[in-house]
Amino acid sequence: MSYKIAVIIQEIGQSYQSAIISGIYAGAEKYGLNVSAFTSFSGDMNNPRHDMGEFNVFSLPDFSDFDGAILLTNTLSHKVVVNDILERIKIAGIPAVSIDNDLEGFYHIGIDNKSAMRIITEHMINVHNYKRFAYISGPASNPESADRLEAFLEVINEHGLTLHEKAVAKGDFRAPSGKAAVEQFLDEMPEMPEAIVCANDVMAASAITTLMSHGLRVPEDIAVTGFDNTYNSHNYQMELTSVERPLEQSGELACKMLYNHFNNIPQDRDVTLNMSPRFTESCGCGHNALSDLTELKELNYRNFSNFENIQTYMSVLNRMSTQLLECNNFDEYIACLKRIAVDIHPDEFYFCLCENWDSENDVDRTTSRHIRRTSVPVAYTDYVIVPIAYNNGEFHECCRIRSQDIFPPVADSSKEGKLYLINPLHFGERCLGYMVIRSTNLPLQNIMFETFCINISNSLENIRKLMCLEYAVKRLGSLYTMDTFSGIFNRNGFMQATEDIYNECIEKHRDIMLMFIDLDGLKGINDTYGHSTGDKAICSIADVLVESCQNGEIFCRFGGDEFIVFGADYTAEKAQQLTDIIQENINGVNESGYNPFILSASTGYVIASPKEGEDIFSFVTAADKQMYDAKRKKKLLRYA
Repeated sequence: MSYKIAVIIQEIGQSYQSAIISGIYAGAEKYGLNVSAFTSFSGDMNNPRHDMGEFNVFSLPDFSDFDGAILLTNTLSHKVVVNDILERIKIAGIPAVSIDNDLEGFYHIGIDNKSAMRIITEHMINVHNYKRFAYISGPASNPESADRLEAFLEVINEHGLTLHEKAVAKGDFRAPSGKAAVEQFLDEMPEMPEAIVCANDVMAASAITTLMSHGLRVPEDIAVTGFDNTYNSHNYQMELTSVERPLEQSGELACKMLYNHFNNIPQDRDVTLNMSPRFTESCGCGHNALSDLTELKELNYRNFSNFENIQTYMSVLNRMSTQLLECNNFDEYIACLKRIAVDIHPDEFYFCLCENWDSENDVDRTTSRHIRRTSVPVAYTDYVIVPIAYNNGEFHECCRIRSQDIFPPVADSSKEGKLYLINPLHFGERCLGYMVIRSTNLPLQNIMFETFCINISNSLENIRKLMCLEYAVKRLGSLYTMDTFSGIFNRNGFMQATEDIYNECIEKHRDIMLMFIDLDGLKGINDTYGHSTGDKAICSIADVLVESCQNGEIFCRFGGDEFIVFGADYTAEKAQQLTDIIQENINGVNESGYNPFILSASTGYVIASPKEGEDIFSFVTAADKQMYDAKRKKKLLRYA
């Protein structure tokens, strides 16, 4: 039996998340699990609207459709989103494994952050005799970050050391915050610390680079330590003193714990994995530095291969961005994206769009600066369209699926041990859809995959705006040609619609008919029932013309309560027949009893053979005269 597992994770391009995802992938293959990783890229854009669109992907899974879940809630920065996810998992009643955050009712895989940070800090004091310290923390809301900072401060206090008030910088586990922290220390501390302890490797590596850019040597002038041991293999300047933690093992073990649960294999709820400090160059220890030539060659080869992959992938990204932005309509866009899908060789790729993805609704910014209403679609529709469904090297037809199902029916469900990434498609908070990708070739756990996703979302929004512009142009054209009051042509529309056929009648000496129609007794209706009822009378005549003119006639509201009808190849007999049909339909309106008034109209028409230079409206006067004759006769009969 194949089990479906949902993974909740943010920022898979970061070293920590990437290593755990690799472990989950290995565990999925080992234990026959099919994993759907719902992932977002948010928090580093400094754009709350973008983050809202990214976080929306976590609302997509219906956890009752999954057999289990793996959570990395410590990677999510939004507490409301986290609480919503946890509540939905509890309601679904499925087993879940939380990595690093110990959550009540869930399996837990963690490490002893405090002990590891104590070992690092005590090493710096006891072995290297450093006295002046600074610290770069992770997010205050992150439990691991809080534990590491607490342990660092405990050791500092236990050794009777003091910290300058600006010696603790708030970071977010990303490289820019490591740089910003060092700049803070340089600007605001009276003298630089002897050692900087960092809550993770990414910030530590950035701190080293920044120190060196200011002419400071590491570790001679300032020592630096990290945490997680995820960055040393990428740091070309020196080996980084850090704490090695089994991140890949955490991911694989999470899969094993779910497998054990499904198969009723006894196990502990809480597992704490061992960690080991690595004291190397950046703190002043050199005995673990790379010295084996073979190992150095392998490291250089891996780095060079990674560089080549980056170059290749960047070329694909640049080409993709250019080609997608050149598309002028949706069909071109989908055709282009299909070509790109072939170029990047995914194992499976599904492009799923909300049914309202091309909505013209926009943010209402006319309200108070503190209160903003929005009509932008910010949630997934119950159904999504799937213009691209690609697997096994082929494109498949798949028009519409339930968004709850995530995957179209053509998804390859025959194999176990697969890992899918589900990423949001959005622009700001506007929800456009999502895409599913499974690949053994693409570097999905890479910051460039974020660029890939952003390029697709932005280009899709570009197409949406082009479509909306086309809609707007059509509406403007409609406003120019249509009488918005009655819903039929106005004079401009009548002129455009009749121009070609009228000119052809002139050229080929064909007869035309022009009929003039005038609503009877409009003033009396207005005076008796009000102008809104009079407006209904005008619209009723328009409706009668729509129903009556079924043989290619063209008609419009000429103005006020006046209408004209044009017909080609008409005889007096046909014109009289149309007059009779119009009167019959007026009688039908009156018999329906829908209106409080009696609908009545007078008609007159002329049959003519137009000549060069004669305007179509030149026949209106003659038809108008015929109409008035009919109206006068009607009045005489009424008073006779």
